[in-house]
Amino acid sequence: MAQNGCRPPRPRAFPDVQSARTDHRTGGGDDGSARMSGATVGFVGLGAMGRGMAGSLLRAGHAVRVWNRSPEPGAALVAQGAEAAGSLTEVFAADTVVSMLANDQAVEGLLLDPGLLAGARATLHVNMATVSLSLAERAEELHAEHGVGYVAAPVLGRPPVAEAGKLNILAAGAPDLLDRAEPLFAAMGDRTWRFGDEPRQANTAKISANFLLACAIESMAEACSLAEAHGVRPTDLVEMLTGTLFPGPVYSGYGSMVAERRYEPAGFRLPLGLKDVGLALEAGAARHVPLPFGGILRDAFLDALAHGDGEKDWAAVAEVARRRAGLPD
Repeated sequence: MAQNGCRPPRPRAFPDVQSARTDHRTGGGDDGSARMSGATVGFVGLGAMGRGMAGSLLRAGHAVRVWNRSPEPGAALVAQGAEAAGSLTEVFAADTVVSMLANDQAVEGLLLDPGLLAGARATLHVNMATVSLSLAERAEELHAEHGVGYVAAPVLGRPPVAEAGKLNILAAGAPDLLDRAEPLFAAMGDRTWRFGDEPRQANTAKISANFLLACAIESMAEACSLAEAHGVRPTDLVEMLTGTLFPGPVYSGYGSMVAERRYEPAGFRLPLGLKDVGLALEAGAARHVPLPFGGILRDAFLDALAHGDGEKDWAAVAEVARRRAGLPD
């Protein structure tokens, strides 16, 4: 029996993710000829990530109809050529809907409305939010009941990457629906990685990736605190580590933020980090997969929130390690 709302996986071979990858930089997959000519894309959710993604669709020549709970981000995109939607009903009158909302509650409250889906003209909804596996399953089933295709396509990348159209897109769903969405993915990202034909598989991959990021931030925070306690400058430590053992954007980017205690402006707010650690723990419990570091991370994020860091980047969880070490503010 499924636990925590997650049904048992269907028997299948694991997909060859590398062979299923579409590299938009080298022209793999869609060459541009499959662009949805004359189609309108409805876009819901114009936060720090959604604004850049909708802007990338506009720059690629797609007709985009935007909706956001607060009007200001939509007005900025209208100035770039988007059409403003007065309601979600107008958004779902588009051919395809793309959504980028913050969490399960936002997706559930705004988009999993049987009345909205029953009246939809749209035949495909691409949900690019990081949501729980149980919500992914409910969304897939509800959309199917109303004849609307549903795929999951969460992303890797911070707001500047979204603005540049250079995201990595983690996609899963029926292959024909993913093929239909490919021109949109090509506009928003460098690469699309396909993880299977059930939407929840993409969400599983994204939750796993964000869990690993949280672990990396915590480990850098502890290492920097250890170094500082013994008179070594954290910036020197991070420079050495990223130039030798741990090159790459995660350790260089987050490592410098931790070493410099630079957490603003927030590219990914700390409460969202807590949410994603919680999603990992929930997914682990559903399959009896222990995640021992998950409990430590959850408590560290709660500690950071209790100390007033909720508006800072999730790298601010590093301050918890400093407090545990008794280092000065």
